[in-house]
Amino acid sequence: MIHPEEARRMIRQKQWNRPTAGMSNGYTQANLVILPKELAFEFLLFCQRNPKSCPVLDVTEPGSPVPQLAAPSADLRSDLPSYRVYRNGILTEEVQDIHSYWTKDMTGFLIGCSFSFEQALMQNKIPVRHIEENCNVPMYKTSINCVKAGRFEGPMVVSMRPIPEKDVVRAVQVTSRFPSVHGAPVHIGDPRSIGIESIDTPDFGDAVTINEGEVPVFWACGVTPQAVVMNVKPELVITHSPGHMFITDWTDEEFGVL
Repeated sequence: MIHPEEARRMIRQKQWNRPTAGMSNGYTQANLVILPKELAFEFLLFCQRNPKSCPVLDVTEPGSPVPQLAAPSADLRSDLPSYRVYRNGILTEEVQDIHSYWTKDMTGFLIGCSFSFEQALMQNKIPVRHIEENCNVPMYKTSINCVKAGRFEGPMVVSMRPIPEKDVVRAVQVTSRFPSVHGAPVHIGDPRSIGIESIDTPDFGDAVTINEGEVPVFWACGVTPQAVVMNVKPELVITHSPGHMFITDWTDEEFGVL
């Protein structure tokens, strides 16, 4: 297991440029959204109104790239494997470092990530297919609308993990203990019921194998802000690339509830 500080050092030095699922198991991972200060309150209100999709773990001071609560030795400009830059709602660049994009009024939001409960699933002998297949988790836009806040509105994005039928109830119980990283599933079963027409063609991430006797289970996903950004079209927003998360100093159990 790689300690978070070592993991972030590897990422900063470009020694790790792939998804972070399974990296630093047992430590909380987070989605990232970076906005100009003028949009920060509206986005914080959006997160408050949509806690399943956007559970806020930490917010930086305007102009500071340091998440003081989550990892005071880290730098959000370099400590994620890959970033996405959106201009007026359009993805224009995907880069490994955002120092050149950073301005003195940037505010960073760290949002809980479902990668953080995967260790608990595996400890309960529940398979996590994208880790088994060494790929990114599949993510889908849905027909479930988020609650609007100011200029921010749009569809919920979900991540999917195939779960053996006999383990579905246990998977719900296990993930319910982690409300700060999306908690219990939002849907189990037929993907068409939440507007997903093809389970084999995710909007983000990679398709994974669904074996006979397995059920697709869907959790709210921190990529939701990217879908919202595409709707709102602010002048500049920076996010993590899907699956390429920020690794905090917190352990998953710190966010677990009994």
